[in-house]
Amino acid sequence: MDNEILIVEDESRISRFISLELEHEGYKTKCIVSGREGLEEALKKDYALLILDVMLPDLNGIEVLRRLRQAKNTPVIILTARDQVMDKVAGLDLGASDYMTKPFAIEELLARIRANIKKRGAVKLAELTFGKLCVDVEGRKAAYSGESVDLTKKEFDLLVYLLENRNIVISREKVLDAVWGFDFYGNTNVVDVYVRYLRGKIDEKYGVNMIETVRGAGYIIRG
Repeated sequence: MDNEILIVEDESRISRFISLELEHEGYKTKCIVSGREGLEEALKKDYALLILDVMLPDLNGIEVLRRLRQAKNTPVIILTARDQVMDKVAGLDLGASDYMTKPFAIEELLARIRANIKKRGAVKLAELTFGKLCVDVEGRKAAYSGESVDLTKKEFDLLVYLLENRNIVISREKVLDAVWGFDFYGNTNVVDVYVRYLRGKIDEKYGVNMIETVRGAGYIIRG
């Protein structure tokens, strides 16, 4: 999953407006106009979030949500008409993350998108993988092709943080805040040092290219 958002809305003016605003904020978007096609796309690919209108051709938004929830927990913000209270209730009961009533302020929609994506990112997975690398988060163990990888506490925490945020470029400052804590007063160079440690124990030892450097921006694990 990356920062791409799926917009399922049959009113092209609205979907285009939302798409432009989201792309201005740094998100990638895909717009679909029918419920059935939207459901197929949401099931086929892992999106960061789904913006779902209730009134859609082919398949209404409530039914799209119901079928989606049988397979995935993608965050969903439903769009409803001002007086459709039952649509809001039905959507929330089926597992919608949030709802917006038309017409809405784009600033509020953006805030709700950020909050729901952040909330999902806070959910910790028990196991993280990258190719043949397997990380047991709760047991604090890592193995490559079944062979144990000996990591210090900070190396392990750094690896978990990068894996949890895969496909996102993470700045050194963000890594420091997340792994070393807000009260750490050292130089950001410590991040580079620990990335080198990880590369030595995983990338160089097993001949993989797990942690990529994005010049002037930070680090990323893709895939």
